[in-house]
Amino acid sequence: MVNFIEAQKPLLSRLMKMAGLRPIEVELEPGTTMHVWAPKHHVGKKGTTISPLEPTAAAADADAKKKKKTTTKKRSPESRPNVVLIHGFAAEGNVTWQFNFGVLVSRYNLYIPDLMFFGKSTTSSADRSPDFQAACVAGALARLGVAHCDVVGFSYGGMVAFKLAEARPDLVRSLCVSGSVVAMTDAVNRETMERLGAGSSAELLMPDTLKGLKALLSVSMYKKMWFPDRFYKDYLKVMFTNRKERMELLQGLITSNMDAKIPVFQQKIMLLWGEEDKIFNIELAKKMKEQLGDNCFLYGIRKAGHLLHVERPCAYNRQLQRWFAYVNSTAAGDQAS
Repeated sequence: MVNFIEAQKPLLSRLMKMAGLRPIEVELEPGTTMHVWAPKHHVGKKGTTISPLEPTAAAADADAKKKKKTTTKKRSPESRPNVVLIHGFAAEGNVTWQFNFGVLVSRYNLYIPDLMFFGKSTTSSADRSPDFQAACVAGALARLGVAHCDVVGFSYGGMVAFKLAEARPDLVRSLCVSGSVVAMTDAVNRETMERLGAGSSAELLMPDTLKGLKALLSVSMYKKMWFPDRFYKDYLKVMFTNRKERMELLQGLITSNMDAKIPVFQQKIMLLWGEEDKIFNIELAKKMKEQLGDNCFLYGIRKAGHLLHVERPCAYNRQLQRWFAYVNSTAAGDQAS
């Protein structure tokens, strides 16, 4: 019997390729490979797998690119701003951002990585922290020649994005986060699970029954949407693989209250929120905005829950483009002064 979710993947892949994106597997080190949807200008004659380079070869490649930039008069695809979309916990990159990449890909160099143990990304490392996920994203972007980028993170991907911005202010120019926190402390985790009536984050985010998946979608969306049980069964089979490793990822998220601290970010930050988010509510977003300071902005989208980019993609995409326009204009003003 055909799995409807699995059958959707080739169609989605084809749409992404038509938009100018290509799947690339970046080998960061032996045993660790990150799958990334990237602009097609990265794909060469040797195929779509990028293996580690020797330092001298990497330097020569960088020099060649630098010379090419200085001699090329036309605006090349490489000169567009780079945007990285980091997915949440319930789906891999292309599924998470299927309603958003189309409006961005014509204006930006778009990179959509699969985090470790999602999609085709794998690692033999025992590290399950969001810091490790952020380091893998940074490593893949470096291998693809991305020196600066604007990062968009959703839910779990937002936590990874915060870690990436904290560790690599030279790489991350701006940050846009939805439905996430800077750090999942014991207190935040306990309060969230109690409010949602879940025994643990694993019970909520890694369902293994139709009832569990329906409960997850129910708290994730503002509007109640009906799907046949067949849909839920197919989604469970396809999207919740690598269960052991993902359970460990959830354990790696929790930070003790004593160790938790709000970093001082150099980047401008947009908190783009569903006003009806039941998992991380708008009041939490307001508190985060105060903690993050004057460089942080908050914009709420009405009639949208945790999955705001799916429920109201037009409103989400519109605000995202306005944010990028603001970041670009500010950067241009800073360069002029």
